[in-house]
Amino acid sequence: MARLIAAAGLRWPVEESFEFGKDLFGLDLAQVRLYTAILRHTVLVMAALAVCAITAAAARHRTNTQAAPPTSANDTPPEEPGLIPLTIAEIKHLVNTVNQTTRSLLHATRWSAWRRRHQARARWFHKRARLTATSTQLT
Repeated sequence: MARLIAAAGLRWPVEESFEFGKDLFGLDLAQVRLYTAILRHTVLVMAALAVCAITAAAARHRTNTQAAPPTSANDTPPEEPGLIPLTIAEIKHLVNTVNQTTRSLLHATRWSAWRRRHQARARWFHKRARLTATSTQLT
């Protein structure tokens, strides 16, 4: 039974990766019948995902400007929460925006900064709430 549970636990990250590929990159959107066409579509989707993942990993340290996480439940929120690092989904969104002609690049970068700042603020408050819950459970 323990080996079965361990094997099922190893499969979970693979399932998450496939779901991510289907949701963001359209891995399951190929409406083709021939093996060659399916193979081409899969290779192109995986190449796009790999490029975005490598870019996100390379930009992680340069784009992470988050404020320090709270250390106690009574911490006040920072005035400027900073930005979370660029994610794979955010890089895909920015690349798609560059390729579109309807919106300006300035609009896209400002929207990206606003969204990442909002996510950093939400992350900070979530960590503080977790510290509050932990401190109330200990007492």
